[in-house]
Amino acid sequence: MKHEMPPLKYSEDALAPKMSAETLEYHHGKHEQTYFNTMNTLIEGTEYEGMSLEDIVKKSDGKLFNNASQAWNHVFFFDQFSANPKTEPSGSLAEAINRSFGSFDDFRKQFTDAGTTLFGSGWVWFYMEGDGSLKISQESNAGNPLKHGYQPVMTCDVWEHAYYIDYRNKRPDYLEAFWKILDWSVIKSRY
Repeated sequence: MKHEMPPLKYSEDALAPKMSAETLEYHHGKHEQTYFNTMNTLIEGTEYEGMSLEDIVKKSDGKLFNNASQAWNHVFFFDQFSANPKTEPSGSLAEAINRSFGSFDDFRKQFTDAGTTLFGSGWVWFYMEGDGSLKISQESNAGNPLKHGYQPVMTCDVWEHAYYIDYRNKRPDYLEAFWKILDWSVIKSRY
């Protein structure tokens, strides 16, 4: 079974100027597509060929894991944005964030700090452990909480290709813009 990269749910220019059409053209249209293409080639004729993308991420390692996880991570990443986002959590998710991090502002600061200080390339994750506790983690390269049995809720791609066109080497500026297109109605549905 071939895995298809889903289309964006918004136009390539919908998130500008926070995330430009050029960034989406390269990041989604080229980088993410390459992960899907490589993964599809690697699973041909293997035990992974009939698995869901999530199961491939959970069960694979090496080159297959890197490409499958990057494919999954990017789908998850791009899905959480909107041109007209709900910019703060509400209800039970807001209460859980306040319990776990003190306040939404404290959560936002911790998440942004994790993104700013992650050495090299990777992902910052907001996820839920099996007991319902909420955590933030830094994962290098294709790392993903699914691999550890946790439920991802939100992520930020801090590979340089995610921000270099729009922000050059200014990762903190990219992270500031990230919060302005993040749609908490999507994130709440993952919680």
